[in-house]
Amino acid sequence: MDEALREGVAAIAQRAAAAILAVYEGEFAVQHKDDRSPLTAADLAAHRCIVEGLQALTPGIPVLSEESAAIDIAERRGWRRLWLVDPLDGTREFVKRNGEFCINIALIEDGVAVFGLIQQPVTGVLWYGAPGQGAFRRAGADAQPIRARQPAVSPLRIAASRSHRDARTQALLDALPGSEVVGCGSALKFCKIAEGAIDLYPRFGPTSEWDTAAGQAIVEAAGGAVLDTRGRVLRYNQRDTLLNGDFIVVGDPALPARLPA
Repeated sequence: MDEALREGVAAIAQRAAAAILAVYEGEFAVQHKDDRSPLTAADLAAHRCIVEGLQALTPGIPVLSEESAAIDIAERRGWRRLWLVDPLDGTREFVKRNGEFCINIALIEDGVAVFGLIQQPVTGVLWYGAPGQGAFRRAGADAQPIRARQPAVSPLRIAASRSHRDARTQALLDALPGSEVVGCGSALKFCKIAEGAIDLYPRFGPTSEWDTAAGQAIVEAAGGAVLDTRGRVLRYNQRDTLLNGDFIVVGDPALPARLPA
């Protein structure tokens, strides 16, 4: 990932963040999609901003956004490279007005997330990374390298979603007594693992590829891993479905061997 392209994507994310905040700071209506997930004017405004920006920045790379996911399977399966975008990840957190929502933009090549960028609109903080090139946290003009915590020593710090706590996650937490549970919304959990603030994020239940791709690139760039239940790294745009299976995110790739079966 060269600097000019990275900075171009960062500028697009910052414009989308401004569009989100313009809605967030006023009154807004909440609609629901067919899967009952919420949708606001902020999702759509950010979607337009990001798609138009990426199409202008890289006209030869198609864009797959959560809000344009109806693209024909045969068409998208022919894409070797694509941008995978969640224009507003954590709409439930947006509706709750707790600030724990973000923008996810990832570049995919041959199924691999080779670059990821996550922008938190409320704080303005930006995380980005490319496996092999390192991960960074930027607040204002100050970009600092970040690294996942290795080794993961007890007590483990475990992320648990504010909106998606399920029985299997609770069972894992119960099997790791003494661990510190950290509540966090959206893909910001990936950023906290990349920074070394959290050791483990288990996710049992449906997510979509745009929920995880940017975070995976950042976590891997920081030395961590995103693995399915068979220990395989997640891949993108390789199947008919855009839904992920169960997965865990770890800062220390040796940690899964220590977890209860």
